Amino acid sequence: MGQAEPFRATALIVEDDPMQREMLSLLLEESGYQVIQCESAEAAQGVLDRNAGALCLMLTDVQLAGRMNGVELAHVAKDRNPKLDVVVTSGRPLAQPLPAGAKFWAKPWAPLDVLREAEIAQLS
Repeated sequence: MGQAEPFRATALIVEDDPMQREMLSLLLEESGYQVIQCESAEAAQGVLDRNAGALCLMLTDVQLAGRMNGVELAHVAKDRNPKLDVVVTSGRPLAQPLPAGAKFWAKPWAPLDVLREAEIAQLS
């Protein structure tokens, strides 16, 4: 008989800057997460349409490639999975309201912030 794989929390990283996306992914993988990376909100929406219930955490920048921004994506994510831990980041103040329960992090944020959020999301 085969052995069952242990449960690994899954995070969705949505960032159009490849270096930031990779850094976030490495931090979360070190925290035991399985990570799905997307560079646009439209690609992330496809992931959410298929797997929103399996996700524990989504980190997104506000400015993204494509037509949809990170705040709009946060609303889609919370519609698909109201329990999803959603963090939206930007170097500028938000021009749109976030959905209930979503968090805003002003850039620059510290790697320790990501590790703390990863722990909180796994406990939720």
